[in-house]
Amino acid sequence: MLARLLCLASFIAVADCMTGRPNIIIMLMDDMGWGDVGINGNWAKETPNIDKMAAEGMLFMDFYTANPLCSPSRAALMTGRLPIRNGFYSTNAHARNAYTPQTIVGGIHEYEELLPKLLKQADYKSKIIGKWHLGHRRQFLPCNRGFDEFFGSGNCHFGPFDDKKTPNIPVYKNDKMVGRYYTNFTIVKGTGQSNISQIFLAEGLSFIEAQSASKNPFFLYWTPDATHDPNYASPMFHGKSIRGRYGDAVMEMDYCVGKILEKLKELKIEKNTFVFFTSDNGAATYRRRDGGDNGPFLCGKETTYEGGMREPGVAWWPGSIPAGTITHQLGNIMDLFTTSLTLAGVKPPQDRIIDGIDLSPILLDQTAPLIDRPIWYYRGNEMMAVRVGAYKAHYWMWTQFGKDPLKFTFCRGQYIQNVTVHDQINNTDQPILFNVNRDPGEKYIIGPKSKEYKTAMAIIDPIVKAHKEALEPGVPSLNYCDVSVQNWAPPGCEELNYCLPVPQSNPKLCVWDH
Repeated sequence: MLARLLCLASFIAVADCMTGRPNIIIMLMDDMGWGDVGINGNWAKETPNIDKMAAEGMLFMDFYTANPLCSPSRAALMTGRLPIRNGFYSTNAHARNAYTPQTIVGGIHEYEELLPKLLKQADYKSKIIGKWHLGHRRQFLPCNRGFDEFFGSGNCHFGPFDDKKTPNIPVYKNDKMVGRYYTNFTIVKGTGQSNISQIFLAEGLSFIEAQSASKNPFFLYWTPDATHDPNYASPMFHGKSIRGRYGDAVMEMDYCVGKILEKLKELKIEKNTFVFFTSDNGAATYRRRDGGDNGPFLCGKETTYEGGMREPGVAWWPGSIPAGTITHQLGNIMDLFTTSLTLAGVKPPQDRIIDGIDLSPILLDQTAPLIDRPIWYYRGNEMMAVRVGAYKAHYWMWTQFGKDPLKFTFCRGQYIQNVTVHDQINNTDQPILFNVNRDPGEKYIIGPKSKEYKTAMAIIDPIVKAHKEALEPGVPSLNYCDVSVQNWAPPGCEELNYCLPVPQSNPKLCVWDH
């Protein structure tokens, strides 16, 4: 134990105390909710492999994303920085969620240091498989931002499109397109059948085998999007879940997780591989029966209530992370950036604020105290809420615009007076406070005249004040849209004779409704 504690004292020494630089695998699901996995209480119990992963590793009960929408949360993971700092937000309107549709002009800024590039300092080989979503134009694609290999798409699998008003989304192998969704990579939208997840799995297993044979430390970012609307699953899972089409996709993701962990054991590299499983944001409650489960939490994707930002979190590293452990450490997707660098023996950038913390003390030592840190809840350019310890203070409240006082698409079936609101409510002078340990559904407002409120806010307010005073927002990347930047003529389209005519440029401010 003394040797382990001494090891933890120095971030550079962490990897040396184990078996050298560990391989790193981050499995990022798409729109999967906290309550979609059996280990978090899902009643269907259709995720045996993820549940087993947690039994063999560490379950995070309080793990968060950095934004309630896909693109900004992924930018936060890759940079270790809040979207308000790395530029993945919009100033076109107050507190709007923005992402990277085909029409987006921007992408991840060139000056941002991304995880795969930094890991090159320790000779890691890297590959992303699945959904990138940090910009689809050539300069933003993964192989131009530090990844050695890429198989997947710059966008989500929306479609099918007519290739006239809107092009179908390209699928890439490294820096060249190898086809498009629907036309070359089949998704039967009417039935939800597609073999794409199996292709993503095969790509992942092949990469692991190749790097193991070459004795290279590797970073695999495995980020399939089958659980995002429109949901899809391969024939072996189609119609198998009692939860419907979305459940089919979850079952297939669970199968893939099991196969990847099984491959690590087969190659006898499991004791030198750190794996983390999580999701980019909460389940899309607006999808009704085709959306996921956010457990006991309020609302879902697009919102800064717990259901929009608290995610499943499982860490696995046999021989290093004690099996069967549960932690209430407040974790964030940005922490995977800093923790990965620490395990690889690479210092995070020193010329900028890094919001992600190093979780290795929690992962590697059961006796380590919990790290005191805030969780920030941003929606676009606005800090909506913050969690400190057990307490969450809402400085702004908003669900979505609407007229029906009882209808909230992002909080379907959930109405809490003065909490789920159609109008943007500024509570900065007197934040709405919850204890999310005893009230995870954010149902019971703590009275502002109570001693509990005054004691908690005396701690929270100075943290918020210091955060805002030190904040230097990045240049927003998600303000401008243009039909001409869609995937008309991606790199490699010439070789497939699948380039489409590019329309005239007509840049406009993007409209973000919520």
